[in-house]
Amino acid sequence: MSARLPASSPPRWQLLLSLLLLGAAPGPRRSAAFYLPGLAPVNFCEEEKKSDECKAEIELFVNRLDSVESVLPYEYTAFDFCQASEGKRPSENLGQVLFGERIEPSPYKFTFNKEETCKLVCTKTYHTEKAEDKQKLEFLKKSMLLNYQHHWIVDNMPVTWCYDVEDGQRFCNPGFPIGCYITDKGHAKDACVINSEFHERDTFYIFNHVDIKIYYHVVETGSMGARLVAAKLEPKSFKHTHIDKTDCSGPPMDISNKASGEIRIAYTYSVSFQEDKNIRWASRWDYILESMPHTHIQWFSIMNSLVIVLFLSGMVAMIMLRTLHKDIARYNQMDSTEDAQEEFGWKLVHGDIFRPPRKGMLLSVFLGSGTQILIMTFVTLFFACLGFLSPANRGALMTCAVVLWVLLGTPAGYVAARFYKSFGGEKWKTNVLLTSFLCPGIVFADFFIMNLILWGEGSSASIPFGTLVAILALWFCISVPLTFIGAYFGFKKNAIEHPVRTNQIPRQIPEQSFYTKPLPGIIMGGILPFGCIFIQLFFILNSIWSHQMYYMFGFLFLVFIILVITCSEATILLCYFHLCAEEQLASLHAFGLLPKYTVW
Repeated sequence: MSARLPASSPPRWQLLLSLLLLGAAPGPRRSAAFYLPGLAPVNFCEEEKKSDECKAEIELFVNRLDSVESVLPYEYTAFDFCQASEGKRPSENLGQVLFGERIEPSPYKFTFNKEETCKLVCTKTYHTEKAEDKQKLEFLKKSMLLNYQHHWIVDNMPVTWCYDVEDGQRFCNPGFPIGCYITDKGHAKDACVINSEFHERDTFYIFNHVDIKIYYHVVETGSMGARLVAAKLEPKSFKHTHIDKTDCSGPPMDISNKASGEIRIAYTYSVSFQEDKNIRWASRWDYILESMPHTHIQWFSIMNSLVIVLFLSGMVAMIMLRTLHKDIARYNQMDSTEDAQEEFGWKLVHGDIFRPPRKGMLLSVFLGSGTQILIMTFVTLFFACLGFLSPANRGALMTCAVVLWVLLGTPAGYVAARFYKSFGGEKWKTNVLLTSFLCPGIVFADFFIMNLILWGEGSSASIPFGTLVAILALWFCISVPLTFIGAYFGFKKNAIEHPVRTNQIPRQIPEQSFYTKPLPGIIMGGILPFGCIFIQLFFILNSIWSHQMYYMFGFLFLVFIILVITCSEATILLCYFHLCAEEQLASLHAFGLLPKYTVW
């Protein structure tokens, strides 16, 4: 049965639901909607209808070129392609710079709903007798051999190359190759398999023509023009024997590996427009993401992680309900004082478990830095799940992570100071300085050395000097002072009180068996957490090294929560097993965390 409320006083949840539905309902004024910064839609219309709210010119931007066979990305200007005569370079945020993105204007300019056929962009001529031209041509050949990919952007949306793969599926790649190579044995590498005319041995074929098709969706009101919902292209190769009158027909543009004399490459493009009523502006990225067959593997990852968590939870529950209950019942049933003095099992080391470690300074510093990274990861993934850090918002994920790490210096200093004070430490200045500089200094030193190598190779992944200065300013001017503030409040608090007193005389360390030594313990304690995240780790590393988009932050956030639970339960199990075998102090001693004078 359910009680009815008066019509004049609806429940609060109904009011909230009504407000949400009203806010989400489509209205006549779409311009009043809420959009994330930098992700607001742009309206386009024909040349004769353009206005301040409706643009006619469509700009195409070019990003860095990269390859799955090389770790070195390069800027578009590093290659001898057609360059834009004028154009404003869009500003890049911190995350884009750290990831090596270099977005620049291109010479490809379109007008909305105005089709072009085989339009000439520029012509590049190389004389192999000249050292400079030969160097440019060799760099172009090397990039085709390593399958370097263009990355073009239209209306903050990648221009994709869609092609059929196995099982009748269609894959949309947010990039397309510069060209391809036929080996001296006649083997077609990479994209050379798409055209049967690519058959000359020891020859490069360059894609000097693109057929671009732009899809748009007309806004409901009809007076605000249209919004772009997709941009696709198909790379092609034409020799263009008549440069003054290009017709995009004839044999492909081949460059023999042993070619000499004059080599002329003409770059052309064709563009067409098509209305698509099925794709909305808000869901225009879906066709790219849906072509990546990862969803079923992600569910397998979740199920795999849940099985591990259930297994560990069962073991922890068994220990709590059976072993600890039996031990406590045994202690309660002791009648004589003589029996009470004969301790056994995990209670044998209760007077030594909270003895201050020998490396208490380092342990407290690592605990503080770990707290900082843990909170940063949690908050970043939470915002990513809400959609604020989607692939459309370029560089937002890295920017958010760096800013959060800088602002979370206070928890790091507080945690490090509290634990260091509980260990009986008195060198609070050293503790604060190490918390501020040890872990970040190691990361920055590694980052700086790699940046020098990338700078020497001329890669776009190298960070400009100004960005390095900005990172150092964030570190020294914001993170370090916040760490000092957190440490100040941490040292002002009383030391953490332990539930049992520490014995003055340490227990003797018994002889250790192989499976209770540190290395097997590290392996056993690391396999289970790794088993929870290895599938997600594969996709994350694949997005970094294979230049694919990572967008399933909901799965990642769930796996992160499962990982935290798994690490906690694995720690409980390992600690309990060591305590039962009187191994806890021996393990701490082997790790160098107990005083040198400990004799067990």
